[in-house]
Amino acid sequence: MLASGVWAEMRPGILPVALAATLLAGFITLVILHARLRRDERWWGAMHAVNVDGPRRLDREWQALAVTAPPAGATTHAFAPDLDLFGARSLRQLLGPTVTPDGEDILTGWLLGTRRSPAVTDRQAAIRALAAEHTLRDTFAAHARLASPPRPDGVARFLAWAEAAAPGHAPLPAAVRWGVPLALLLALVLWWRGVVPGSVALLPIAAAAALTSGPPGRKTRAEMRAAFGREEIFQLVPELITLIEQNRASAPMLEQLRAGLSADGVPATKWMRRLARLAHLAELRASGQLWLPVQLITLWDFHVLVRMRTWRAAAGRRARAWLDAISMTEALAALATIAHDHPDWCWPTVHGDEPAFTARALGHPMLREDGRVDNDVEVGPAGRFLLVTGSNMSGKSTLLRAIGTNAVLALAGAPVCARALRMPVVDLRTAIHVQDSLTDGVSYFMAQLRRVKEIVTAADDAFRAKNAVVLYLFDEILQGTNTAERRIAATRVIRHLLDARAIGAVTTHDLELADEPQIRSEAVPVHFRETVHSESQPPGLTFDYTLRPGVATSTNALRLMAIVGLEP
Repeated sequence: MLASGVWAEMRPGILPVALAATLLAGFITLVILHARLRRDERWWGAMHAVNVDGPRRLDREWQALAVTAPPAGATTHAFAPDLDLFGARSLRQLLGPTVTPDGEDILTGWLLGTRRSPAVTDRQAAIRALAAEHTLRDTFAAHARLASPPRPDGVARFLAWAEAAAPGHAPLPAAVRWGVPLALLLALVLWWRGVVPGSVALLPIAAAAALTSGPPGRKTRAEMRAAFGREEIFQLVPELITLIEQNRASAPMLEQLRAGLSADGVPATKWMRRLARLAHLAELRASGQLWLPVQLITLWDFHVLVRMRTWRAAAGRRARAWLDAISMTEALAALATIAHDHPDWCWPTVHGDEPAFTARALGHPMLREDGRVDNDVEVGPAGRFLLVTGSNMSGKSTLLRAIGTNAVLALAGAPVCARALRMPVVDLRTAIHVQDSLTDGVSYFMAQLRRVKEIVTAADDAFRAKNAVVLYLFDEILQGTNTAERRIAATRVIRHLLDARAIGAVTTHDLELADEPQIRSEAVPVHFRETVHSESQPPGLTFDYTLRPGVATSTNALRLMAIVGLEP
């Protein structure tokens, strides 16, 4: 192309000019095709990564799975740190990714129990339906990999603009918006014909500069900045809404979301595509060298703002509902990922009947299937508690986490790692990974006492309000003090929780706790056991992680000391 241009300059004629023009058109076409090819390459690379993640989730390859930052307050939450819901090697890694901060907030609220709407049964039906919608889930997941996460404040500013009352005046009268550019065009034509001097063309440009730098221009740019930050979300929304509109998965919640995706009989997809084009047009102001001449010649910003206000008048009040539909769908799709990955898991029955957590073949969701041992578990009803005993490493803590993590999944609307599960809506509370604090001057025992106090207070509040059931999980309750005082204190706490009609499970090494008169009749003792291989040197131990009725009859602390070389 360049050589043809030089040829046309050296040997004027139609042939070199036509050749240069043809090659220029070919070069532009190749640039466009190349850009499209790069977009396709990025897209299919993201889709490939999404599908590679599937086997990684099944194999629990934690180091290869993306880590979502824990939400604010997760480290002090009532059960999130104890059950490893967020961070590395967490339940969150087994779920699908989310695209928007609002989608992640909804999902987090369901997992933490801070967001209860819609009802569990409605969410469960929607998640079950989306488990089979591979295209929708994979597309959402691929966009989550590619898109830069939008800033929540940018989306909030846009919604504030979209829902604001329309001002009673245009940024500039139509006569001015069109008159100044037409005057410039007329002046250029007259100058070209020799009717007026070239300086006359500067008068419309000077008028455009005055309008741009003056109050009208400043107000226009301020409103455009309020509507559009440099957010990819506006380019992404139309495609995500199209996915929701075209998805035919049958569930009341999904149908309700689809029903709200229109305005004045026009599908939300078309409205958001118009908005995406307006956002693209408004982006010109970020290119200073290109924007200034275009603005002075056409009064570009004023024309764009008029179209933005027209869009706002017709669809602005619906924008929040459309973005909410996207956020809700991506949260549901994230939970549907675990339903798709584990078709053998059961859909729990979450009811309001007798407060009891009853499961058959319950396993820990974060363990691989080939390394997991499932057990039948019953916690409750009110007035009873599960007392779990057993030697070190036998599986007591894992059982508590299995109960808690499956309760979290059930209340979120997801399937659970069990053959069957029935449970009420509960206020889950745990004391498993309690930590001391050197900087705060809090000992391990004091940290446990504070956690126990929170659980007791929650149980008292629920008992008085009669609107919830507290499910508590204590691992080695109140360890950190002497045995005699620990047993007395633990008995008092458990007695109080029983009187408050809470249900729960307690692990302990204090086998005498099962014989305490105040709680003996309410305790349901179960235990894990180990097998001693005395023929090996040093003696070895194996565990079958099978839950059995009754109190443990053996301990293994001294054997474990021998195994690690701490023999007398």
